[in-house]
Amino acid sequence: MAGSSGGSSGGKKKARIEIIPLIDVIFFLLATFVLFTLSLNKSGGVAGINLPTSDSGETRETSGTVTISVTEAGTIAWNKDFISLSEFIDRLKTFKIAEPDGRILINGDEGALFNAALYIFDEARKTGFQKVFIETKVRSASR
Repeated sequence: MAGSSGGSSGGKKKARIEIIPLIDVIFFLLATFVLFTLSLNKSGGVAGINLPTSDSGETRETSGTVTISVTEAGTIAWNKDFISLSEFIDRLKTFKIAEPDGRILINGDEGALFNAALYIFDEARKTGFQKVFIETKVRSASR
Protein backbone atom coordinates (compact mmCIF):
# COMPACT_ATOMS: atom_id res chain seq x y z
CA MET A 1 0.00 0.00 0.00
CA ALA A 2 1.53 3.08 -1.22
CA GLY A 3 -0.94 5.50 0.38
CA SER A 4 -0.52 4.53 4.00
CA SER A 5 2.06 6.15 6.13
CA GLY A 6 4.02 3.50 7.83
CA GLY A 7 6.51 5.49 9.92
CA SER A 8 7.02 8.85 11.51
CA SER A 9 6.86 10.80 8.28
CA GLY A 10 3.25 11.83 8.84
CA GLY A 11 3.48 12.80 12.55
CA LYS A 12 3.77 16.30 13.99
CA LYS A 13 7.19 17.68 14.87
CA LYS A 14 7.73 18.76 18.46
CA ALA A 15 8.90 22.34 19.07
CA ARG A 16 12.41 22.57 20.46
CA ILE A 17 13.96 25.39 22.43
CA GLU A 18 17.46 26.02 21.19
CA ILE A 19 19.65 26.87 24.18
CA ILE A 20 22.82 27.93 22.31
CA PRO A 21 21.40 31.21 20.88
CA LEU A 22 19.87 31.96 24.27
CA ILE A 23 23.28 31.62 25.95
CA ASP A 24 24.81 33.90 23.29
CA VAL A 25 22.23 36.61 23.99
CA ILE A 26 22.76 36.33 27.75
CA PHE A 27 26.54 36.68 27.39
CA PHE A 28 26.09 39.69 25.09
CA LEU A 29 23.84 41.40 27.65
CA LEU A 30 26.29 40.58 30.45
CA ALA A 31 29.25 41.99 28.51
CA THR A 32 27.28 45.15 27.65
CA PHE A 33 26.32 45.65 31.30
CA VAL A 34 29.91 45.18 32.50
CA LEU A 35 31.31 47.64 29.94
CA PHE A 36 28.62 50.20 30.76
CA THR A 37 29.29 49.89 34.49
CA LEU A 38 33.02 50.37 34.02
CA SER A 39 32.48 53.55 32.03
CA LEU A 40 30.49 55.27 34.79
CA ASN A 41 32.19 58.05 36.73
CA LYS A 42 31.20 57.90 40.34
CA SER A 43 31.31 61.23 42.11
CA GLY A 44 30.35 61.96 45.67
CA GLY A 45 29.50 65.55 44.82
CA VAL A 46 26.39 67.33 43.65
CA ALA A 47 25.00 66.24 40.29
CA GLY A 48 25.26 68.69 37.41
CA ILE A 49 28.72 70.04 38.23
CA ASN A 50 30.82 70.49 35.11
CA LEU A 51 34.30 69.50 36.31
CA PRO A 52 37.39 71.12 34.79
CA THR A 53 39.71 68.88 32.80
CA SER A 54 43.24 67.89 33.74
CA ASP A 55 46.08 66.01 32.07
CA SER A 56 47.36 64.47 35.29
CA GLY A 57 44.97 62.71 37.58
CA GLU A 58 44.68 59.80 39.97
CA THR A 59 41.84 57.56 40.97
CA ARG A 60 40.50 58.24 44.42
CA GLU A 61 39.59 56.05 47.32
CA THR A 62 36.09 56.58 48.65
CA SER A 63 36.51 55.40 52.23
CA GLY A 64 37.33 58.23 54.62
CA THR A 65 36.71 60.83 51.93
CA VAL A 66 34.29 63.75 51.95
CA THR A 67 33.41 65.55 48.73
CA ILE A 68 32.77 69.27 49.03
CA SER A 69 31.15 70.75 45.93
CA VAL A 70 31.29 74.38 44.83
CA THR A 71 28.58 75.29 42.32
CA GLU A 72 28.80 77.98 39.68
CA ALA A 73 26.55 80.15 41.87
CA GLY A 74 29.05 79.90 44.74
CA THR A 75 27.03 77.64 47.03
CA ILE A 76 28.74 74.70 48.68
CA ALA A 77 27.59 71.17 49.41
CA TRP A 78 28.89 68.52 51.80
CA ASN A 79 28.73 65.30 49.79
CA LYS A 80 25.29 65.98 48.25
CA ASP A 81 23.74 68.21 50.95
CA PHE A 82 23.79 71.96 50.37
CA ILE A 83 25.06 73.71 53.51
CA SER A 84 25.93 77.19 54.76
CA LEU A 85 29.47 78.35 55.51
CA SER A 86 28.99 78.10 59.28
CA GLU A 87 27.59 74.59 58.94
CA PHE A 88 30.60 73.72 56.75
CA ILE A 89 33.03 74.65 59.56
CA ASP A 90 31.04 72.58 62.08
CA ARG A 91 30.93 69.54 59.81
CA LEU A 92 34.63 69.90 59.03
CA LYS A 93 35.52 69.83 62.73
CA THR A 94 33.20 66.87 63.36
CA PHE A 95 34.72 64.99 60.42
CA LYS A 96 38.23 65.68 61.73
CA ILE A 97 37.30 64.09 65.07
CA ALA A 98 35.70 61.07 63.37
CA GLU A 99 38.40 60.65 60.68
CA PRO A 100 41.71 62.19 61.85
CA ASP A 101 43.45 61.01 58.66
CA GLY A 102 40.47 61.69 56.37
CA ARG A 103 40.61 63.13 52.87
CA ILE A 104 38.85 66.23 51.58
CA LEU A 105 37.94 66.28 47.89
CA ILE A 106 36.99 69.66 46.43
CA ASN A 107 34.63 69.21 43.50
CA GLY A 108 33.95 72.51 41.75
CA ASP A 109 32.19 73.64 38.62
CA GLU A 110 34.38 75.02 35.82
CA GLY A 111 32.65 78.37 36.17
CA ALA A 112 32.77 78.50 39.98
CA LEU A 113 34.62 81.31 41.69
CA PHE A 114 38.15 80.41 42.70
CA ASN A 115 37.70 82.25 46.02
CA ALA A 116 35.09 79.73 47.19
CA ALA A 117 37.37 76.77 46.44
CA LEU A 118 40.30 78.55 48.07
CA TYR A 119 38.19 79.21 51.21
CA ILE A 120 37.31 75.51 51.45
CA PHE A 121 40.94 74.54 50.92
CA ASP A 122 42.17 76.97 53.62
CA GLU A 123 39.57 75.92 56.17
CA ALA A 124 40.34 72.24 55.61
CA ARG A 125 44.06 72.94 56.15
CA LYS A 126 43.36 75.06 59.27
CA THR A 127 41.32 72.21 60.71
CA GLY A 128 44.34 69.94 60.29
CA PHE A 129 43.62 67.93 57.16
CA GLN A 130 46.76 67.15 55.17
CA LYS A 131 45.03 65.33 52.32
CA VAL A 132 43.04 67.94 50.41
CA PHE A 133 42.48 67.24 46.71
CA ILE A 134 40.74 68.87 43.75
CA GLU A 135 38.55 66.63 41.60
CA THR A 136 38.83 66.98 37.81
CA LYS A 137 37.91 64.91 34.81
CA VAL A 138 40.60 63.46 32.58
CA ARG A 139 41.20 65.36 29.37
CA SER A 140 40.64 63.27 26.24
CA ALA A 141 43.70 62.31 24.18
CA SER A 142 42.48 64.25 21.13
CA ARG A 143 42.71 67.95 21.74
